[in-house]
Amino acid sequence: MARIREAVPLAAAALALVALWQLLTDGWGLLPLPFFPSPVKVFSVFFLDYRSLAVSALHSLRLLFLGFAVGAGAGLMTGVLMGWYLPVRYWLGAVLRFIGPLPATAWIPLALAIFPTSFSASVFILALATWFPVTVMTWSGISNVPRAYFEVAQTLGAGEGFLIRHVAVPAALPYIFVGLFMGLGTSFTTLVVAELLGVKAGLGWYIQWHMGWGEYYKVYAALLTMAALFSLIITGLFRLRDRVLAWQRGFIKW
Repeated sequence: MARIREAVPLAAAALALVALWQLLTDGWGLLPLPFFPSPVKVFSVFFLDYRSLAVSALHSLRLLFLGFAVGAGAGLMTGVLMGWYLPVRYWLGAVLRFIGPLPATAWIPLALAIFPTSFSASVFILALATWFPVTVMTWSGISNVPRAYFEVAQTLGAGEGFLIRHVAVPAALPYIFVGLFMGLGTSFTTLVVAELLGVKAGLGWYIQWHMGWGEYYKVYAALLTMAALFSLIITGLFRLRDRVLAWQRGFIKW
């Protein structure tokens, strides 16, 4: 019941915004066509072109999850190695400072030259966008684990592998989740550009294709679909974080 009460103001604001949008387009004609179609026209896409929109959404999700999984996995491994081993931190730290600040989209020409297909190049671009923030936050988390944790575990006979798996990584999880959220955000922004690398499906491709034909009502429908999907994914990651970091409740207010 409390959640319903919390959602009422947001729902009312959304309905008011849609009503104003309808008035500014079909009602008063203040917004120029075809760049600002009415909400009725936009929502009709979900019924008239749902098949193409659904296929595009599935292709985007496939690309997003592959790129994010590869980037997050590589970032976790890199971050743990940099946080635990000083020589690795020395060498990879220099590479990270050189490559990390560059936008992932700047690597598009190189990705197209190296990878055999446009899809694999798109996965690489998304993985690269995810890798940097996950690596930095994992490295920071491992480096900031209190030394007392390791000393207590060592007095009980823990070896290096145990210390990494059962002490360092669990203690660094709050940092790791911040990196995952940051990586997911950058992968969202990179997805549309990645789908322009010759990929013939996906919401980014759908937007560009229909924009070229002046069908902006389909562009808006794809943007709404993107917003809904990304919101669901972020919510899912929040739920996972709350479950994994349940021990933090009462100590940290999210």
